[in-house]
Amino acid sequence: MSKLMNAISRVAETPAADSGDALRHFERLLTLETDCWDVHESIKNGTPDFVLLDVRGPQSFQAGHVPGAINLPHGKINERNLSPYPMETLFVVYCNGPHCNGSDRAAVNLARLGRRVKKMIGKLREPNAGKVWGMTLLAPTTVTSLASSWRFPYVCAI
Repeated sequence: MSKLMNAISRVAETPAADSGDALRHFERLLTLETDCWDVHESIKNGTPDFVLLDVRGPQSFQAGHVPGAINLPHGKINERNLSPYPMETLFVVYCNGPHCNGSDRAAVNLARLGRRVKKMIGKLREPNAGKVWGMTLLAPTTVTSLASSWRFPYVCAI
């Protein structure tokens, strides 16, 4: 029993940062990322003050995407394609989730062009993969009235 009492978990074997360092880190992180629920709520309430970019390829976008998203693959982010948006526009980017670096590439491209950007964290679900919180992906053929039936495809999942 004393062996168990002295055991240190993998979580605790590296000491946690002091609260000041943690505060600075997490405050900074919030300037770079947003979560899917906050994006969902902003769009659902009609208060988005950002442009949501799906930075995957057109075929993935056609298979299903977040309602209100604009498809602009990360490799096609350039001044010409961004010209309709004022320089102060905040862009929120997403791709397939944590194992896809498309949103990171898009964020780099936007930042290099002097644009404001945040990455939406979470994991994109396949259109027929079921529901989490009652939210699913919308394919272009089902996007008719977002105001009357909101479904959201991005899942904050481990």
